[in-house]
Amino acid sequence: MNLPSASGPRPSRRDSLALAIGAMVAPAFLSDSVAGLPPAIAPGSVVLFQGDSITDAGRDRNQPAANNAMALGRGYPLLAAAGILEEHPKLQLKVLNRGISGNKVPDLEARWQQDCLDLKPAVLSILIGVNDIWHKLNGKYDGTPEVYRDGFAALLKRTRTALPEVTLVVGEPFVLRCGAVNDSWFPEFETRRAFAAQVAREAGALWVPFQRKFDEAVAAGTEPAYWAPDGVHPSPAGHALMARAWRSVVGI
Repeated sequence: MNLPSASGPRPSRRDSLALAIGAMVAPAFLSDSVAGLPPAIAPGSVVLFQGDSITDAGRDRNQPAANNAMALGRGYPLLAAAGILEEHPKLQLKVLNRGISGNKVPDLEARWQQDCLDLKPAVLSILIGVNDIWHKLNGKYDGTPEVYRDGFAALLKRTRTALPEVTLVVGEPFVLRCGAVNDSWFPEFETRRAFAAQVAREAGALWVPFQRKFDEAVAAGTEPAYWAPDGVHPSPAGHALMARAWRSVVGI
């Protein structure tokens, strides 16, 4: 199975090479099928969203309480939280968002104890990777795809060691070909996306195929900018698409 290309023109020969790399490491759960639902979630369990600005989505960091709309931001964590809280009131779940705009894998590592492990999530969702390439393209970072892969793998291993019962959810890094996203992103972005799939598979994580969902939405007849005006940050419609995809995989 080939990993999908980012929305837009037919892949070049260089892009095709990256897609071949993706095919070699793509996890079996790259489709909509769920690789295994989370175990029965105990009442009062924490569901934690982690990542960069896509997850941050303008959240109020002065409002850290669970299930607070301002604390959850204006993006897919809020929309996913609204759905699961409405459908499962008896579970009294505690949904938190600790995404921070601009973060890369090393930034997550630096704050992981306080912003993840100490919160003891039963379900931990991570979407990270776009800044690891965007900041490199802007000359603000020099991390290679391999640095991304190895750092992400180490982060998930650290999490499994501290929280052996946690259900890990890894969101597929995605971009759409518009706004800030141009040919300079490829094929390196595809390589990084393939590495994210590899890391997720090896950690036993659920995989949310965000890129494929956006590709399908564009193929159905909408412009990429409808879903993410700058190619990276989703519109309200884009965040709704992400929340739907997340819930369909995670199963709550």
